[in-house]
Amino acid sequence: MGTANIGSEFTENMPEELANILAKSFYIRTTLTRKNGTPRTIETTFVWSSGSDKIVLSGYPGKRDWVASMSRNSTVTVHTVEFEPWFDIPAEARVIRDLDEKLPRLIAFIENWALRPGFPRTRFNLLLGAVKINRTLRLPWWGPFIIAKRIFRGMPCVEITLTGRPVLRAEKGPPALSEPRDDRPF
Repeated sequence: MGTANIGSEFTENMPEELANILAKSFYIRTTLTRKNGTPRTIETTFVWSSGSDKIVLSGYPGKRDWVASMSRNSTVTVHTVEFEPWFDIPAEARVIRDLDEKLPRLIAFIENWALRPGFPRTRFNLLLGAVKINRTLRLPWWGPFIIAKRIFRGMPCVEITLTGRPVLRAEKGPPALSEPRDDRPF
């Protein structure tokens, strides 16, 4: 069975409650495996396109040890956070480093993030619109676009493919976040 069939099978069988939660949420928790083999649960912002078996995790520019962990071991579990009921979903992570491949995902992520209350939408949408026009026309990254390119390059981009049957969590709420460690970045 090809990957396209797996994705369509997943989305056809996705519980309606889960689709509603993914459509309304801004945060998701992901349990991954650290380099030393121990589990770690993180919370990140994400974007999901309705009807898709993929979500994209990202955030502020900079190195993230969770990205390195997902690069080493792609098997993860995604946990819904913001609405009831709570689901756990087996998944596979793919770190995207190529700017041309990750740029459309990051733009979709930023556009979703900009929907949050209190976000300065007008100014931000103007800047994001200029970047989108620049990329559509395939113009060089010149002037202020050089700064945008650096920001996009530095943003983490992990595409998570939801691979297994969603399971309702027996416990109330999502799993607890792992304790942060002072000896590593976020």
